[in-house]
Amino acid sequence: MTKSLHDNICDKLRFSKLYEKYAQTLSNILLYKYGDILNPSDKVQEAFIKLWENCAKVKPEAVKTYLHTTANNMMLNEVKHQKVKFKYQQVKPKDYTNESPEFVMRKKEFSNRFEHVLSKLKEEERVAFLLSKVDGKTHKEVAETLGITKKVAEHRIYAAMKYLKNNLEELNKK
Repeated sequence: MTKSLHDNICDKLRFSKLYEKYAQTLSNILLYKYGDILNPSDKVQEAFIKLWENCAKVKPEAVKTYLHTTANNMMLNEVKHQKVKFKYQQVKPKDYTNESPEFVMRKKEFSNRFEHVLSKLKEEERVAFLLSKVDGKTHKEVAETLGITKKVAEHRIYAAMKYLKNNLEELNKK
């Protein structure tokens, strides 16, 4: 099926199947790498537009790589653009909430600690962990998405979980 999915990607039906197969996972990978502020879904859409415009030039076996590379480069360009924007603009945080101040403070502290510990993970462990735990993908699906073996995917996920447990006391409560 994969072979037929990639044959003649300029065909609208096959192109839509490629979109169904890769769009959500690619969007999630970009989200995990760069966060949601930079609109990873938009970059995925733009990558598919670029693929459609160049469908005759892209070899069927290179579609996945083309999409990942294009979307990642778009995100990197957006990061660069945002750095320039933030240099000249001050972002004002929202100053109201319906939650108690103590809850907000504890939630923010945990979130900051979690993000900090998550950022200390190796990129490949972080991406595998988030695909598994946030997206609910099986180890086999994570392996297929990342182009690695199931054993390597399992190792990365377990290594990430072990690191998180060792560095966040809230995850060690029995």
